[in-house]
Amino acid sequence: MDADRIADRIAIQELKARYFRFLDTKQWSAWRDLFTDDMVFYIEEAPVPTTTEPSTTSGDDFVEMVSTVLAPSVTVHQGHMPEITFVDDRTAKGVWAMFDWVDNSSGSADATSMQGFGHYHETYRKDDDGRWQIAELRLTRLRVDHSTPTGAKPPEVSPWKRPVAAG
Repeated sequence: MDADRIADRIAIQELKARYFRFLDTKQWSAWRDLFTDDMVFYIEEAPVPTTTEPSTTSGDDFVEMVSTVLAPSVTVHQGHMPEITFVDDRTAKGVWAMFDWVDNSSGSADATSMQGFGHYHETYRKDDDGRWQIAELRLTRLRVDHSTPTGAKPPEVSPWKRPVAAG
């Protein structure tokens, strides 16, 4: 593996580290910058990706959906054991083992908390400026355990707002 490929691998690992940190700290604008405009998201019912219908088809829609769903929750996401392969100089694929804890303390009667185990199956694209972004994300689950919310409160942040188009 040459120095450029090693640098690309490190950049993709750092991209995923920022993904988890910005998600759990609810830094939605910074999190949005990690995705391509045409990013596609799939949530899978099976442990291996099979779904052909995406849940969202843009970076904006994905961030809006996730920020809304997780607004009342304290979350902890962790990714482990990345398997990264390069398709070419500007495209890579990755699989990450994952753990997440979503503690929904909204106070609503149907609020539940969960911890889950599974994998992120991703495609990354390198822009003209040399920055890697997530172009496709497929979340698969191996196990989900539901529990009673703890009452923890999420961090105080401003709500997600769509960027205003320059013009």
